[in-house]
Amino acid sequence: MNQSVTGGNHSYKIIEVVGSSEKGSDDAIRNAIREAGRTLNNLDWFEVVGQRGHIDGDKVAHFQVSLKLGFRIES
Repeated sequence: MNQSVTGGNHSYKIIEVVGSSEKGSDDAIRNAIREAGRTLNNLDWFEVVGQRGHIDGDKVAHFQVSLKLGFRIES
């Protein structure tokens, strides 16, 4: 899902990414933002749009968090 949003005097592009972690949902969010930041400039905000996990036996094995990321479009 890609869309543009105008805020103030800036235009933003919105993308959706999924971060994952064995440690927890906060770490999954940080992983997604860190990875996206390697190729995207001007990241300004995120919105959590979903969470899910993987169960192995009777234990949580993996966390996944879906995020919308907003980044400013350079003029």
